[in-house]
Amino acid sequence: MLAALHPKRILTVLDEIDNQSPSYSLTRSESLRRTLATLACVCVCLLLIHYAKLYSSMTLTFEWFSQSLGQTKSYWLLRLQATQFLPLISYVWWTLWHVVGYVLIPFVLIKFVFKTPFLGMGWRFNDTFHHWRGYLLLLMPILLFVFLVSQGPDFVHHYPFYQHAGRSWFDFLAWEFLYLLQFVCLEFFFRGFMLNALRPAMGANAVWVMCVPYLMIHFPKLWLEASGAILFGLFLGILALRSRSIWGGVCVHAGIAVSMDVAALIQKNAIPTQLWP
Repeated sequence: MLAALHPKRILTVLDEIDNQSPSYSLTRSESLRRTLATLACVCVCLLLIHYAKLYSSMTLTFEWFSQSLGQTKSYWLLRLQATQFLPLISYVWWTLWHVVGYVLIPFVLIKFVFKTPFLGMGWRFNDTFHHWRGYLLLLMPILLFVFLVSQGPDFVHHYPFYQHAGRSWFDFLAWEFLYLLQFVCLEFFFRGFMLNALRPAMGANAVWVMCVPYLMIHFPKLWLEASGAILFGLFLGILALRSRSIWGGVCVHAGIAVSMDVAALIQKNAIPTQLWP
């Protein structure tokens, strides 16, 4: 598997994927409809997540909810703010919309339009352990890179996204749970749903198509992270098709995400010292 990830072998590996089932298993008319439905769903989901996950969307929702109950507009926001967990609740909101956009909406399309098994879209482990060397090859250089860039001020100011992650172990663990759940949803959307929905229509070209929106969701991040998303998405896509599973990618993302947060907290001398805030 290490050899398969060598840049010179990328096209060869994609050719092998092309020659295996279920690549190009649909007729031309079926391929057209499958591609249209999948990419339309991708557009709707990404657009929904981009705007619905915002803090401003959450505040508008709570204001509407308060007014619908005959209370003042800021009633529920003030109550949540009094708990000192409003920032964490905002990330619950953020995660919720990733679950809706990355999993629930594709589920409807897979179940009722494609009429294919939902679990067959990468949810099983299948050959994940067989390709562990490939996932490790992706993870180790990035962990080294994380260690190096964690020394800079930009990194410390950017991570963790939840600014109170170092306040208590509850804050840290709750944040990491939400963060990692978002990665499970993300991996399913890009390496599960997109790849497996498009592969019967366009074979291994599904990997290249998937890489474009995957890169674009990284634009708000640091430029090095966004640049790395191109090859990262490509290799994870190949490994997902080889292993027929999203879980290797989930583990890689989890390892990177947790290490980045921990490295930033160490640099800020903000590792939690108490269980509850």
